[in-house]
Amino acid sequence: MKKHLPKFGRYSLLFHFMIWFLIMSQILRFTFFIWQYDEVTWNIIDLIRTLFTGLFFDIGTITFISLAGIVYYTIMPNRFIGTLLDKILVCFFTALTTFILVFTFFAELTFWDEFKTRFNFIAVDYLIYTHEVVANIEQSYPLPLLIGGVLLLTAVFLFIFHKRKAFTDTFSSKAGLKTRIVVLSCALAIALFFGSFIHNYQAEWSSNRYNSEISKSGIYSFFAAFRNNQMKYVDFYTSIDNDKAFGIIKEKLKNPNARYNSMGYSIHRTITDSTPSLENKNVVFVLVESLSGSFLKEFGNKENITPFMDSLAQKSIFFNDLYATGTRTVRGMEAVTLCIPPTPGQSIVKRPENQNLYTVCSVFKSRAYDCNFFYGGDGYFDNMNAYFGGNGFTIYDRGRGSVLSDKIKTTRNNINDNEVTFENAWGICDEDIFNKMLKVADAQYKDSKPFFNFVMTTSNHRPFTYPEGKIDIPSGTSREGAVKYTDFALRQLFKKASTKPWFKNTVFVIIADHCASSAGKDEIDVANYHIPAFIVNLSEQYNQKIMKQCSQIDLWPTLFSIFHWNYESDFFGKNVLASKFEERALMGTYRKLVLMKKEKVMILSDQKKQAFYTWNKSDNSLKSIPMNQSFLDETISWYQTADYLFTNKLLK
Repeated sequence: MKKHLPKFGRYSLLFHFMIWFLIMSQILRFTFFIWQYDEVTWNIIDLIRTLFTGLFFDIGTITFISLAGIVYYTIMPNRFIGTLLDKILVCFFTALTTFILVFTFFAELTFWDEFKTRFNFIAVDYLIYTHEVVANIEQSYPLPLLIGGVLLLTAVFLFIFHKRKAFTDTFSSKAGLKTRIVVLSCALAIALFFGSFIHNYQAEWSSNRYNSEISKSGIYSFFAAFRNNQMKYVDFYTSIDNDKAFGIIKEKLKNPNARYNSMGYSIHRTITDSTPSLENKNVVFVLVESLSGSFLKEFGNKENITPFMDSLAQKSIFFNDLYATGTRTVRGMEAVTLCIPPTPGQSIVKRPENQNLYTVCSVFKSRAYDCNFFYGGDGYFDNMNAYFGGNGFTIYDRGRGSVLSDKIKTTRNNINDNEVTFENAWGICDEDIFNKMLKVADAQYKDSKPFFNFVMTTSNHRPFTYPEGKIDIPSGTSREGAVKYTDFALRQLFKKASTKPWFKNTVFVIIADHCASSAGKDEIDVANYHIPAFIVNLSEQYNQKIMKQCSQIDLWPTLFSIFHWNYESDFFGKNVLASKFEERALMGTYRKLVLMKKEKVMILSDQKKQAFYTWNKSDNSLKSIPMNQSFLDETISWYQTADYLFTNKLLK
């Protein structure tokens, strides 16, 4: 006998739609389980808890999605039920919402493929920068096939609703006042319950990060991230007295060459060096997109995709055990310009009131350097132009607009079409942006200006396309090809630069913004923060492999010490070459804040939680250990003071 869902009368289509969503969400959840089959916890209790936690959040999600429809069904008088207007409104919005949700399910699959997580703050950012994201999708996936598939599946699901007589029952049934009140009251009660008492972090019940992520509902996670993109440290994290926090950090930053200029809540100090400084060397700084340490042969890779960088490691100051502060480009930019630990929520690059900060550009400007920022895409993306323009850099990008905000007093220069040989969704290829920088450097040299040129690369990014015929891996086929092309472009940069009259007096600094992937089964995947860094073209006497554990924020203080510069500092980074340098790394996500010292790892989480682990480098696993109060206080101090200084405008 053919079974049907219970008759829901006027609400039949709505309930079919809601049940369809719950079923599809669980199918997606099973898909993620199978996808990460060797990483998730499969024991029956964890499996059931993952599925039921997911179902719980899905119920809240579909209630919010359906609320407008429930209100419509509730207020529509019975005499208008089944009219042409009623049919048009119900059919149109049911079809549209089904299409959007099917597309969202597909989007979750691609997002998981890239980030191994449900929708988060990255998805929120992608919604803002639609040009780059849509172009990336077009170049990464067969879009006509994707849209066609979404339309086809939408039609199939609507046909199933039709076959189950959901449309017929909805347009032929009247709804009594009692039914209307009960349905609306239940929906409002569920919505108020989820809106008032349920938070997305409550899905994170498992020590296995994958089980927790799969427990979430992607749409619910998206809106949770949208609401919490900025997080004040003291509201969300364990804190201590500010006097104690600043006392700890001032002690950590204490240095025979440093003199604090204030007794209050400040780390501002004057750095002096008794050794005569080197002449003002030009500096070309290259921040390389997604350059994981694991790509280099130097760190065990067998694919030979970074032959040039591996050669540089033998004739440079090479940082062997350096860690990125975050998982996104703006975090890398924040780390290398402000030398600050990652504050919770959005990167400072994307926040309001981020102009006129004390950055490394301030140090160069104090020595009359010409400072420029080169980006092959539109610097509007991720607020880069506003941040760099507001902090002293002249901008060179492929912006569709021609001016910056009136509040930002800087110059913006478009990279012209005749300077471009290849371009994809994220910008021009690495060779082209390097060639533009070389052209500007020639002009700077001609004008007798020492220069600090900051270049952000883009080629090592999905869709992984680059000019054909440059390397032996076809364009658009793999991440490995994009890495190898970036390595090729760097070789070309040095080859061309070596012919320039300014080359001998120029230092090249190369570092990754973050790793290609940061996700793992543990709270923090430590190995996926390990990145390479090089200081190239100093005298051979400086060349060495630095084996000390350190952070992105230590790069510039180390170089400034090599230059023997005297300068003002608000930096949290330290000179790695100092004999008393205390090894440590600071890193995090937009919610997790980490201090690592050797193999010990402290993680601060929102909801004022903390966890202490030992890291096994051989298998990249974290093992819980008893809490250490002094280690916890130090971890809190790094992040609490950094957040305090920025939010109170003390980094200006």
